[in-house]
Amino acid sequence: DHLQLAVSFSHIDIAHQNMKTGRLFLSRGMVENSQINRSPYSYLQNPASERSRYSTNTDKEMVMLKMVDENGHDLGLISWFAVHPVSMNNTNHLVNSDNMGYASLLFEQEKNKGMLPGEGSFVAAFASSNLGDVSPNTKGPFCINTGESCDNPQSTCPAGGASMCMAMGPGTDMFDSTRIIAQNIYLKATELYASAAQELTGPLRSAHQWVNMSDVQVQLNATHTVKTCKPALGHSFAAGTIDGVGAFNFTQGSVEGDPFWDNIRDQLLGEPSNETKACHQPKPVLFSTGEMTWPHPWHPDIVDVQIATIGSLAIVAVPGEFTTMSGRRLREAVKSEFGSHGTAGMDVVIAGLCNVYTHYITTYEEYQVQRYEAASTIYGPHTLSAYIQLYRGLARAIATNTVQDLPSGPEPPLFNVTSLTLVPAVTPDRALVNMTFGDVLQEVNLQYRVGEVATVTFMGANPRNSAENMTEHNFLTVERYTSVSGSWQVVQNDASWDTRFYWTKGSSGQSNVTIEWHIPSGTEPGIYRIQYFGHYRRLLKQFYPFEGTSAAFEITNL
Repeated sequence: DHLQLAVSFSHIDIAHQNMKTGRLFLSRGMVENSQINRSPYSYLQNPASERSRYSTNTDKEMVMLKMVDENGHDLGLISWFAVHPVSMNNTNHLVNSDNMGYASLLFEQEKNKGMLPGEGSFVAAFASSNLGDVSPNTKGPFCINTGESCDNPQSTCPAGGASMCMAMGPGTDMFDSTRIIAQNIYLKATELYASAAQELTGPLRSAHQWVNMSDVQVQLNATHTVKTCKPALGHSFAAGTIDGVGAFNFTQGSVEGDPFWDNIRDQLLGEPSNETKACHQPKPVLFSTGEMTWPHPWHPDIVDVQIATIGSLAIVAVPGEFTTMSGRRLREAVKSEFGSHGTAGMDVVIAGLCNVYTHYITTYEEYQVQRYEAASTIYGPHTLSAYIQLYRGLARAIATNTVQDLPSGPEPPLFNVTSLTLVPAVTPDRALVNMTFGDVLQEVNLQYRVGEVATVTFMGANPRNSAENMTEHNFLTVERYTSVSGSWQVVQNDASWDTRFYWTKGSSGQSNVTIEWHIPSGTEPGIYRIQYFGHYRRLLKQFYPFEGTSAAFEITNL
């Protein structure tokens, strides 16, 4: 934890040292064929009069902030778009970009020509918005055992129940689906970047408060006041979604508990209080996380709310995943609040998953049918109304220039994080007899063509040795031989989309590493090799670096 904090602060420091004068331009446009609503039954609970104001049940708009220096040279961008980065499903064991990260990679490769991922001065940030009920798996949900649609209120299949109901992306597999959705996002981003003409000018302002979200009094109208609840997760939380199903016999849309699971919960974790159960109705509480405090509270009570404005742009930093309609209501409320205090015409964008994480935020109507997103709305049925009230207050303070009068609110507790972990300790590594770490076990072929996969297997060591003890580390490189200089030039690394690193654990501390390079179109013919970099561990936490190198191989166009 201390290492992570140190790295974070060093990155903040580097960014601060690199500040320069620049200009900002706003652009917006629609991204097509890249998302569906994964809880359409919930969305339909919203008033018909409200739904009729929108042509789709997801927000397709991307909002982009283009950044250039004072001479007009490109610096970077940040864009906001509502889609879950779950094109890679939960069978994936690789650490990799999803659709938004891959779009960022594509944009940065275009702007930082000849650079490896993460290098170069241009930064393309693709951020989330109100993605709570938005999936990139555009073919929709199907029963993986029969192929029939399971687009029903419970997302269940006739045979196998909810565990068989999964949504599929547009590609042949999850890698291809990620590529397709990322390409759609990237292409719209390049278009918006090129056409961005609305310059943002004016003051930079910000308002922030801490709020006890377990106990917010919400004034619905002149006669009705309601309140939020202590955090709790419902039974449908355990069902997961069509993007990643849960386990056992849990289903979405559960408005009644299951005595079997409730009894196990009571024995292991304790029964929810009557107050919590009543407050969360019609949610049947599975985990009363607001009443679970060992070894630390399971969910926060004190939550950040924040708005930053740059000229006419208001960035609403929300601490969770707002559904499509929740986001629309919040944007509308913030825009209206600015307008009613003399700041009309504000562009309002929701920046999702900011500051602390508090799961999902549905509308009151969506909450009633308790699909996954509603079961994960941890502060109860009036969570959205509470946030709208709070963000109206922030917008009012900015618009009336009274931010200094806002109470900062109750500061969150600071926990002394212990070394308690469920991750098993790394054992010492061992190589096979008469072999050393980095030796090749299965060599590459002598020749490959574009579109084929170059594969090599090495005598390996636990990659945690490198990950836990190095702030920066490349596990692999793909290198091309340059005859002019007689040297090897790195053309891909472990962050490249086309490389894959698989660690296979054996017995008695032995393990293998297999590296794949899926040779992309446009690869220059020539002589290449693959290198592997690792650390092996001995007793007493001693780590030793090593490397392995494949044989040279040729890539041809034939």
